[in-house]
Amino acid sequence: MKKVLVLHGPNLNLLGAREPGMYGSLTLEEINQKLVNTGQELGLEVTCRQSNHEGELIDTLHKARDWAVGVVFNPGGYTHTSVALRDAVAAIGIPVVEVHLSNVYARESFRHVSLIAPACAGKIAGFGWQSYRLGLLAIRELTEA
Repeated sequence: MKKVLVLHGPNLNLLGAREPGMYGSLTLEEINQKLVNTGQELGLEVTCRQSNHEGELIDTLHKARDWAVGVVFNPGGYTHTSVALRDAVAAIGIPVVEVHLSNVYARESFRHVSLIAPACAGKIAGFGWQSYRLGLLAIRELTEA
């Protein structure tokens, strides 16, 4: 079974309590369980990680190149600020799909720019937890051979 990393960035540990009108009422643990179940349906073994720390996210991406076929990544607020995360995505040599729960293009203008997206295979935003599900589908398709 192909292994996929789902990586959640800063503040996503507060899902369910943080702005439910924007991000939904599901907790991160509930989303992760849905993703593990979806992965099984798709023939993928999903491992989920979350960190509020940029360096830890970079280390997790670096390690993923040794065991995962791809990454579904929600960089959170680092999307708009982190050249270091962009460089880590570019360096690992496996497909990364950037995902966001909210439609970032319907929000503040600073959220319209992603430093990460140019290094990714694609970007999915605005479908709540289903953005991650669609990311898993994309990784499966990108790694079929």
